[in-house]
Amino acid sequence: MDFADEKDYIMRMIKEMVRVLFSLAFGKKYVSVELEKENKYEVSGKNLKDFLGMIDLGQVNEAENILLDSIDYTNKNELMAAALFYQHLSEKDNEFLENNNYTKEEVFSGFKQLLMQSGYNDLLYLVKNDE
Repeated sequence: MDFADEKDYIMRMIKEMVRVLFSLAFGKKYVSVELEKENKYEVSGKNLKDFLGMIDLGQVNEAENILLDSIDYTNKNELMAAALFYQHLSEKDNEFLENNNYTKEEVFSGFKQLLMQSGYNDLLYLVKNDE
């Protein structure tokens, strides 16, 4: 697996794990279009849209710090907001991430930590264990 394939693999795995996490947490099928329309996901009163906007402005580390400092890992809506945060981040290209002092590995590491903190670490079986 070359470097570019590895990055695409990380993005695909995060997307797949978000889909499965949504199904497990809410007991219904994940449909990304519905999630965007509902726009109900927030962490401690801050809307997911605000976090995604911070990412798009290059405030990746700041957004992640706010998210992780305020998330309630037992709240399914906050968990989903954080999962969608990492999915959005995983869709950014390497140049964007590097320009903003972030990497695909950090995206995956953050998402992995989210799963572990929320008790969904069994989802990590979806990832090929190359570590």
